[in-house]
Amino acid sequence: MRTISVQISDLEYSAFGLSKKDWSFSELTNLIEKNLAQQALDKAAFLAEQNGLSSMTMADILDEVKAARKCKK
Repeated sequence: MRTISVQISDLEYSAFGLSKKDWSFSELTNLIEKNLAQQALDKAAFLAEQNGLSSMTMADILDEVKAARKCKK
């Protein structure tokens, strides 16, 4: 097994919720993946709100998909 050292700022340390000193590689990658997924979800929600899409119902979304598929043919 090999050990690597990674430097991280205090801000990033707190932002990623790192609570212990030693992490396995899989633990660290899982934590980072979850954090990046949350950031992507937050950004998507922000953009949906900004563009008036957050209030669409599932029926509205399905209608949009059907219309887009019709235009594609």
